[in-house]
Amino acid sequence: MSGRLIVLATVLAMTGPLVLAQSRRPPSPAGASAAEIGGKMTPTSGGEPVYTRGKWIEVTYGRPIKRGRDVFGSGASYGKVANPDAPVWRAGANVSTQLKTEVALVINGKTVPPGTYTMFIDLKPNNWTLIVSRWKAQADYDPNNKTEIWGAYDYTPDKDVVRAPMKLETLPHSHEELSWEFLDVTDAGGTLAIMWDKTMASVPFKAGT
Repeated sequence: MSGRLIVLATVLAMTGPLVLAQSRRPPSPAGASAAEIGGKMTPTSGGEPVYTRGKWIEVTYGRPIKRGRDVFGSGASYGKVANPDAPVWRAGANVSTQLKTEVALVINGKTVPPGTYTMFIDLKPNNWTLIVSRWKAQADYDPNNKTEIWGAYDYTPDKDVVRAPMKLETLPHSHEELSWEFLDVTDAGGTLAIMWDKTMASVPFKAGT
């Protein structure tokens, strides 16, 4: 084999697995966002701050990408791109969006005890409602599993912990990839927000005991 062919074979051997891995990349990558209530970075005389652990709040979800779509639509088609055939929106992609909290959260006047929950959004024009639910999320889709949920396809409201109206805002820039974020967090609470395209919807929360 000539030197040129040897080089070509080597390049193909090295890049082949990378190309294959890229072709198998999910169209909606997994994501997570977290905040820490009561966590502290305290300065010291030595210059290195001392970290004090607080209590964590985390949202895990799939991150759909806009890819040129009108993701929320309008009129009779409102919400059908983001959520074509489920009773509510999973507020993400693939697996159900999950809220994991080590601290009690007070949302819309109701207490969400520490634990793991699923989250959904009831999408209506200019009227979004956040839903925190006791439905457990399936790790992998199983149509025979009726005690856990995949996405929002079999959602029912009997396991709702709280429903809360969301504040809707128009953003100055289009967010290509859906993102959950924690805003204005203090030891007393903060705001939980979802952003996609030019829409941000948010709900305030207080940190309980």
